[in-house]
Amino acid sequence: MDQRTVLRLATSVPDRDGFPLVDDLHARFAALAAAHPDRVTVTRIGTSRLGEPLHSYRIGSGSHAAVVVGGVHPNEPIGSWTALHLAETMATDTATADALDTTWHVVPTIDPDGMRLNEAWFHDPHDRVRYARGFYRPAPDSQVEWTFPNSHGSVYFDRVLPETLAFMRLIDDTEPELLVSLHNGEMGGVYYYLSEDLPDVIDTLHAVPAALGLPLDTGEPESPYLRAFAPAVFAMEGVEAAYDYLEGLGIDPGEHIHGASSAAWAMRHGALCLVAELPYWSHPDADDQTPTTEPYAHLLRRCADALGASGAELQEVLDAATPMLTIETPFLEGSRAFIPMIGGMTDTDRARADREPAERMATVAERFGCEDLVRCFRLRYGGMLLRALEAETVAGTAPAPLRRLRDRLAERYAVWQADEATGAEPIPISKLVGVQYGAILACAAHVADPTRASRPQLVTTGRTGGA
Repeated sequence: MDQRTVLRLATSVPDRDGFPLVDDLHARFAALAAAHPDRVTVTRIGTSRLGEPLHSYRIGSGSHAAVVVGGVHPNEPIGSWTALHLAETMATDTATADALDTTWHVVPTIDPDGMRLNEAWFHDPHDRVRYARGFYRPAPDSQVEWTFPNSHGSVYFDRVLPETLAFMRLIDDTEPELLVSLHNGEMGGVYYYLSEDLPDVIDTLHAVPAALGLPLDTGEPESPYLRAFAPAVFAMEGVEAAYDYLEGLGIDPGEHIHGASSAAWAMRHGALCLVAELPYWSHPDADDQTPTTEPYAHLLRRCADALGASGAELQEVLDAATPMLTIETPFLEGSRAFIPMIGGMTDTDRARADREPAERMATVAERFGCEDLVRCFRLRYGGMLLRALEAETVAGTAPAPLRRLRDRLAERYAVWQADEATGAEPIPISKLVGVQYGAILACAAHVADPTRASRPQLVTTGRTGGA
């Protein structure tokens, strides 16, 4: 499959209205399997923590195996439509399916329990205030993506979740040549993670968002230690890189690192791994490399101070509320994990700033990315803490001081909501799905290319400590 075909398919994705609820998503996949029993086979791969069956849909019978998993972070539902569009295409479009010669193993959502806690904003995903107010993200050691076994330095992690175990089994049973974990970001532009430096694939990864009129995100990277293959395309490296970077800054890596990723597990089988990170909202500053008049080190310190102040406010409310809280909700678990983490992030950024040359000016893209991260974390984790307090007020278990704390946080949160306006524009869902779909096709075409070298042999040490 050549790039022209990938672009044609990526730009032909139908538009969607909102995101599907978990039950609707499952019903659509079940209907696809019932309509195409000769092409689609359903296999139960596990059970969620709240008893939801987890299914994989095997589509086609090509020579190459690909695993595509949605819902790895339950606040990232773009992949729901991508998974469904991929499954429908490979079940009904024989020309496209034959060109890729792939057996697809598609999981609609690997964390249905967590995804249900985000459904309040799925019908209107373009409103950032509504999104943040209904936001839920599990604590790091409760995230499917980051609870694969890990042993590196002082970090040892083996508290594998039931959903993660199902994901692991699927990878081990299929030994895929391609793994796609369906993620998305929030604001800015498009960027990718790729486990190999593949110029032909990267060229298409750049061409797809360009064809859809979306900018690349060339500002502040998600993590400062990332190694770029090309603009907005980063090496998918394991926790070792994060560990060594934090240790080099004099920060204890054990406070920030838990389990390994699905990619680390799949690379044991020699898989090519892809993540396409897509924003809900786009802003021209995300791809603006014009230098500003602000030194980069000053930008880091300024935003660290702003984020640290917001984190301290949230921590104060959480500490005051804790003795009065009686309901152990996922929102409370997440708040207890993420709010203290904000302080650690600010320490890291200040340590980074001390190593930056004073003459290095920040770009417009870097300034936008740093400033919007402050807005993002205020809205996300302020909203989650509000949901934790509201669980008590709605249940009728909140004493008067807790109700007053809730009101105080709601008042402060309203100020942060008013500050979220950046002139960003919501992106049509068809374009977001088109980028993810096109990226999957580009990688699958590379895997299916008969002229490429055979994949590496199974790796049994390194990223997961041989686990």
